[in-house]
Amino acid sequence: MASALKNLSDYDPNNIPNAEAMSFGIVVSEYHQHITFALKDGCIETLLKHGAKEENIYIEYVPGAYEMPIGAKIIADQQKLDAVITLGCVIKGETDHDKYINQSVASALMNLNLVKGIPFVFGLLTPNTEEQAKERAGGKHGNKGVEAAITAIKMAAKLIKPKKKLGF
Repeated sequence: MASALKNLSDYDPNNIPNAEAMSFGIVVSEYHQHITFALKDGCIETLLKHGAKEENIYIEYVPGAYEMPIGAKIIADQQKLDAVITLGCVIKGETDHDKYINQSVASALMNLNLVKGIPFVFGLLTPNTEEQAKERAGGKHGNKGVEAAITAIKMAAKLIKPKKKLGF
């Protein structure tokens, strides 16, 4: 959903499962650190707010957004995780590099979802300008890190929750 239509940090806390028994990996791009570290802070704060324990949150730093999928695979291979959250920022420039990076990252993360069987959450900002990125990293449009954390908790809960039998 376009963040101009919805604040990324708005959600109903009553509809979020308890994350106490869950473990999370967070992969953070070091490129545009002033933005990505704000995403990370919002993400961690949200996980803790919903019961996740600090000792069950693992962080892996990678040089840029393009490296997020391999960082996500590394952390998922090294730890027993319920979800992996990727946080990065690719700002549109004078060339089309952003399209190639964004599409590659989205594709690779989707493949990891399917192959590994746990959620790999796409927390990559894809703004046209640095100002738009800041607005989505704690500014007027909220924090994409918060949204990514909520997505991870909800999706991890779907995999943990016991399956219901059909009633016939």
